[in-house]
Amino acid sequence: MKTVQVFYNSKLAGYLSKNENRYRFVYDKQYLADTTSRPVSITLPLREPPYESDILFPVFVNLLSEGANKAIQNRLLRVDENDYFGLLLATAGGDHIGPLTIKEDHASASN
Repeated sequence: MKTVQVFYNSKLAGYLSKNENRYRFVYDKQYLADTTSRPVSITLPLREPPYESDILFPVFVNLLSEGANKAIQNRLLRVDENDYFGLLLATAGGDHIGPLTIKEDHASASN
């Protein structure tokens, strides 16, 4: 299982993981306990139970390039064109527009 940390305005918000062809997003418990926390997306409201899906959640797909830019990134980074999770990990940790940042979870949190 691959797991990444999802940060909202530099604050750890939760964990996104991929197991085979299934995606899971779960909010960090401390993030949920903070009354100033905001959801990472209107489609993923704050809650303790994890979200699960057969496709990558739209909020994370929207962080990816499209068209020719995506093709160039896939080729340069050697990421399969259908591996949205791999491309997300390779590109969403740097400078970008918006509050979300994705970083590899070296601890493989079990939240």
